[in-house]
Amino acid sequence: MRITLVILALILTTGGIALFAMRSRWQKPENLINTEKMSFYDLTYTTIDGKSASMVDFKGKYVLCVNVASKCGYTPQYKQLQALYEKFQDRLVIVGFPCNQFLGQEPGSNEEIVTFCEKNYGVTFPLADKLDVKGKNQHAVYQWLTNKTLNGVSDGNVKWNFHKFLISPSGEWLGEYASGVDPLGDEITSKLVK
Repeated sequence: MRITLVILALILTTGGIALFAMRSRWQKPENLINTEKMSFYDLTYTTIDGKSASMVDFKGKYVLCVNVASKCGYTPQYKQLQALYEKFQDRLVIVGFPCNQFLGQEPGSNEEIVTFCEKNYGVTFPLADKLDVKGKNQHAVYQWLTNKTLNGVSDGNVKWNFHKFLISPSGEWLGEYASGVDPLGDEITSKLVK
């Protein structure tokens, strides 16, 4: 009887985690920004210090959009992201988008996130205000990144923290990279070589 209860608890826990990961795929954004292709440079976001920012400011450079979190197994990627940013700063901007949608792994305030990133990883690349990267309140930037109708190239699916999207210097969607992809690996850096 006790073994049966343990097995049942494991099944319910595993199923619950799977449902949590899948639930946002069933939810469409309530505020879909558009229903036809649009420019990456039309997108705006709020910086982590509350200022308005526009993707048009990055025109002519590659842009790597990454949903970040401070309490994730992939959090050490901040170090690689900073190194990538420094190595290719003449042609690359990285924008970190803090997100608390994956098991609450970014619970901090904006001030706490900035302090954590600077103190532990020396982060100097731009960070956005905390936002949703999936589900019914998905931010407009992530609507564009994950919706072929908007970006004209591919549908995407943010499955976990540190999921990466690369945009060309002319604002075209270039690629999507899972959380485990090393920011300094060939998958990304080969696209940045002149």
